Formats: sequence, structure tokens, C-alpha cells
Amino acid sequence: QLQLVESGGGLVQPGGSLRLSCAASGFTLDYYAIGWFRQAPGKEREGVSRISSSDYSTEYAESVKGRFTISRDNTKNTVYLQMNSLKPEDTAVYYCAAGNWSGSEYVWEYWGQGTQVTVAS
Repeated sequence: QLQLVESGGGLVQPGGSLRLSCAASGFTLDYYAIGWFRQAPGKEREGVSRISSSDYSTEYAESVKGRFTISRDNTKNTVYLQMNSLKPEDTAVYYCAAGNWSGSEYVWEYWGQGTQVTVAS
């Protein structure tokens, strides 16, 4: 069974940190770009960060630049999202996805089930 499983979400106070993990089973992440997305209640899903499969280049949404760091450990078949200086507006369900560049856009082939992140005092 091919799947992605996110973990590491939870309740954290503003200014705190969390590290999300995205583990693959049934396939290797080596040849896939990995994206992190989030969806807050009543809002559309938005891209948070992405790491390529080739040169491990990264991209971040403006709202998380300087606070979030994406990384991958292919030996563990896992991608991480380190989230620091969390704000209440970071509250959302976070999803990871695996995909590839089609030539004009990323096509996300596999999705995880999501993990809840709540930032509140």
C-alpha cells in the first residue's frame, strides 16, 4: 500500500515550535518532490513549503519564511517541516504530498491524511 503518513502535530503556545514528519511507505521518496500544505477552517488549502528531489532546493510561502524549514532524509524515507516561532494564524491541518514537475507545474500524486497543528495560549 502506497501512503504518506504525517505526524508531529499538536497544541503549542504562540512562539513555540513543532516538527512535522512525513513518512512514506510502499514507495521511496527519493525521486519525488515533497510539498507541505495546510488548510485552516473556512479557508482554501495553501502551499507552505516544497523541497525538490534533485538538488534539494526549497521554497517557502512568504508567511512562513524565516520560521519554517523543510528538510528530507532519504535514508529514513521521511521529510520534515521544522516550525519555529509559531503564530495563531499557523493553526491548520497540515498535509504532505509527493509529486513531480510536469514541465509547467507540480503534480502531486500522493497525499497524507493530515495532522492538526493548533497554536493557542
